[in-house]
Amino acid sequence: MDRRIILGAIVIVIAVAILRAYAPVAQLPAPVATASYYCNGGKTITAAYYRGAPAPAPAPGQPPVPTGSVVLTLSDGRSMTLPQTISASGIRYANADESFVFWSKGNGALVLENNQEKSYIGCVAAAPEPAGASLPQVYANGADGFSIRLPAGYTTDESYRYQELGPGKEISGVKFTIPASVAASTNLSTDSYLSVEEIPQTRDCTAGLFMWQGTPAEELTDGDTTYSVASSTGAGAGNRYEETVYALPGTNPCIAVRYFIHYGVIQNYPEGAVREFDAQALHAQFDAMRRTLLIVP
Repeated sequence: MDRRIILGAIVIVIAVAILRAYAPVAQLPAPVATASYYCNGGKTITAAYYRGAPAPAPAPGQPPVPTGSVVLTLSDGRSMTLPQTISASGIRYANADESFVFWSKGNGALVLENNQEKSYIGCVAAAPEPAGASLPQVYANGADGFSIRLPAGYTTDESYRYQELGPGKEISGVKFTIPASVAASTNLSTDSYLSVEEIPQTRDCTAGLFMWQGTPAEELTDGDTTYSVASSTGAGAGNRYEETVYALPGTNPCIAVRYFIHYGVIQNYPEGAVREFDAQALHAQFDAMRRTLLIVP
């Protein structure tokens, strides 16, 4: 073969390689939203939602055809991309033969495989860990339809009942108790906790429902959420009890977050035996936890 032809071919190959190396890399579109779902049985789903190209105008009398998609990563190792389909409620994604359907609505999600709810059910989205707060744990409750983030070391009690309102007025919920290390060497009691509680069949969801009758409640807006808030304090035998309830108006069952803080009067301890607990830091931690509460409507 002519040497000039060989050299020309080599030059072309090198040029193509250079062009490829310096050509702009095509970027995948960024998802419009991402969510992590915690499901029954310890299963998880990570979902990245993408917006599709503008859809053509639908035929008269027909619903618009959605063009979005979702990329799913399942805790069983599967990963898949599903196109969005028409749905009467929520957002629905499915593969071509409808053997795998992912349905999301608000902060909840569900997977149907072969038209059966058998794999990923009771899925609740979890808020991302907020900046500046150490809340690595996620508690998700598919039955009660909520999730919340927790600091390390908090213990969970799903059999919790608030009983201070008297017999027949118990309020069910889930309690998250501080770790002993938070109270160590201070006058704070280790039974201090934050709880998520609910009262069924309420006409108006207010904080007063969770407190002694006549406890005043006021409206408080924190970020994008408006609460009904009520507080009380109690004392006995050298102990102090502080309670604050943040109820979510419009929820039914009525859902609320309770702060219960129990501590001893610092003057009743021998001098130097304990230090006064950091009330501001504990409230800030409870506030950070409350802000991560997500509810499935």
